[in-house]
Amino acid sequence: MLNDRLNWRYATKKMDPSKKVSQDKLDRILEAIRLAPTSSGLQPFEVIVVKNPEIREKLREAGNGQGQITDSSAVLVFAAWDTYTDARIDSVLAMTEDQRGMKSDTLTGYFDRLKGIYVPRDARTNFEHAARQAYIGLGLAVTAAAFEEVDATPMEGFDPDRFDAILGLRARGLKTVAILPLGYRAPEGDWLAGARKVRRPMDQFVTVVE
Repeated sequence: MLNDRLNWRYATKKMDPSKKVSQDKLDRILEAIRLAPTSSGLQPFEVIVVKNPEIREKLREAGNGQGQITDSSAVLVFAAWDTYTDARIDSVLAMTEDQRGMKSDTLTGYFDRLKGIYVPRDARTNFEHAARQAYIGLGLAVTAAAFEEVDATPMEGFDPDRFDAILGLRARGLKTVAILPLGYRAPEGDWLAGARKVRRPMDQFVTVVE
């Protein structure tokens, strides 16, 4: 069951660099992210899969020295659009028409309304909206990794500007939001390994309004 896998997972603090995540598992995790729901289906973020050891050493320096960045098999970098533009929204419309094999005034009107709402807003507001969509993908990635019995550690403790510079993201209109090293736990030296998962009781966490 999925909940069993979610109970199994934890934010792994030490990974075993000798154990590698297979490409098929990585591909399934990436596909789960690609299938994640986003506002109006815009998918306003991208995922950069970093395997290169030299680049990951640089990212580790920009990530407060966290070892999972270099000891994992790969680091997924979730990078959101820096803003919404007519061109970006039009590209999603064109893709929708192509993949569904149809055009309609209703669909065009819907995307025109989106442009009327999003494009006039300031870039910061738009980036924050896009970043929230990226976090939906991050959640799906963590869940998919647990399902694949792959350890994953969601991280925000890094310098996003340095990540952007190392990966050349600003030139692509992207800004780093969060990262997710994927690998396999090394229980020795991981202070969190085997610790009881701590969560609020359901009656203190969920409110039912009937």
